[in-house]
Amino acid sequence: MSRSRIKPMEGYKPLKFTAKDRSLLDKSPEEGLKRIKAKVQANVIMALAGSYTGASRSKRQFGSWQTSIGDADADINFDLPTLRERSRDLIRNNPLATGALHTKVGNVVGTGLSLKASVDADYLGMTPEQANEWNRNTEREYNLWAESPNCDIERTSNIYGLQDLAFRSVLENGDALALPLFVERPGVVYSSVIQLVEADRLVNRDWARDTDKLSGGVEKDDYGAPKNYHVLEQHPGAFMRSSKNWTWQIIPAFGADTGRRNVIHLYRKLRIGQTRGVPDLAPVISALKQLGDYTEAELTAALVAGLFTVFIKSENGDLPGGLTTDTSDSSRADQQSIKMGAGAIVGLGDNESIETANPGRPNAAFDPFVLAILRQIGVALELPFEVLVMHFQSSYSASRAALLQAWKFFRARRAWLADNFCQPIYEAWMWEAVALGRISAPGFMQDPAIRAAYLKASWIGDAQGQIDPLKEAQANALMEDRGWKTAEEVTAEMTGGDWEEKHKQRAKEHQMRVAADLEPKVTVLQVPADNNNGDTNSGN
Repeated sequence: MSRSRIKPMEGYKPLKFTAKDRSLLDKSPEEGLKRIKAKVQANVIMALAGSYTGASRSKRQFGSWQTSIGDADADINFDLPTLRERSRDLIRNNPLATGALHTKVGNVVGTGLSLKASVDADYLGMTPEQANEWNRNTEREYNLWAESPNCDIERTSNIYGLQDLAFRSVLENGDALALPLFVERPGVVYSSVIQLVEADRLVNRDWARDTDKLSGGVEKDDYGAPKNYHVLEQHPGAFMRSSKNWTWQIIPAFGADTGRRNVIHLYRKLRIGQTRGVPDLAPVISALKQLGDYTEAELTAALVAGLFTVFIKSENGDLPGGLTTDTSDSSRADQQSIKMGAGAIVGLGDNESIETANPGRPNAAFDPFVLAILRQIGVALELPFEVLVMHFQSSYSASRAALLQAWKFFRARRAWLADNFCQPIYEAWMWEAVALGRISAPGFMQDPAIRAAYLKASWIGDAQGQIDPLKEAQANALMEDRGWKTAEEVTAEMTGGDWEEKHKQRAKEHQMRVAADLEPKVTVLQVPADNNNGDTNSGN
């Protein structure tokens, strides 16, 4: 075998002899050879230790692959402003990005996540009747506050609109802040309000560089927990700023005396030590942008191919009698106005000609190629292809499988929103409700365990859509009959409602229909008493 065909061992690097090696060889050849032998053995061991071809540095296909070893903040924070700008631009102008965002928000939030109080009656020593009464009264008081725009500091949205906007902001920008504040207003029962802050305003004070204790506008304690949040008084991209001087508000993460949460920082934590969130479209920004440009180019080419234009060449540019151009100059189309149009007739002057290429549109390969890219985008966005493009043309089983897979994601994100936004806001409101005496909760202020027992709650959202409601209903009836599901679970999944409220309404409707002789009254058959006390042989 020729020497040129011999390739070095994978991961093996040629030895480099330093000046120290040469000096040792001159002084003591024996010691120098020992040093060289040790280096050769170490080099071979390192070459044999690497077992993953994906970590190879000698393969040609990996030669231009530039990677970093940064921590979560080092990999994220520097790129965040650009990622947010491009994410917002795609959502404004790219139909697929807009549709994906609306699909997620519409299914996760929908008409809003409603409170269902579930006080821990056993721990608090309540009877079931007392617990039901406490739950109903708490829900009534919460809805008094939550369903009014007064819960929003801007007085434009109720709590369900704030849920929509907060979740939408997290998807679009990566994260968002919600500040539970107190603003007294005449005629308003509760002073609790929620202020949403866009991610761009969370910036290190005075544009300081990140450190181990300050990263992305979040100041941390020795354990890495948030200590203070640095919030710009005005959006850095505001069109009209009242002052040229930037001012910050430093907001403590928790109350010094009560430990209450002062800032609700909404973002998905995907890495240990991650301080800021990443826009949902970040992994597919490049694919969406190029796919959008490709689609626009194909649309333009198809439009040009659909235009029928006649070019007539004459010596002086005049058209034959009865023909006119679509330009203001009927004698001749000047250099600035020659263009194609639907049924256009353009006159050309001497020594002028038109050369066109056949665009071959529509492109037969356009649809399969786009669908292949959309499948990859759907995987990154955790949306099945059918749900992403809102088109179900497969069988019932395939379509149902796609919806079920999508709803795994929707339920997970709904639980995340409930835990990180709805529940903390409910807890912040409860403090004021108890302090005002509108909610009776003895021990709430003093004992964290008692407070947690009062604050137990679940959040009910819109029900999952059904492809074949009859089949779904039959399956749920069977599972309820076998004890695999409760009536409350079935009601929540099928309609998103409250089974107890529906039961009360059904009983009321039944009584009204019985009174109107539209339904027979339900009677209970009375079994006659057995005088023989069950002794069938009494006649013997």
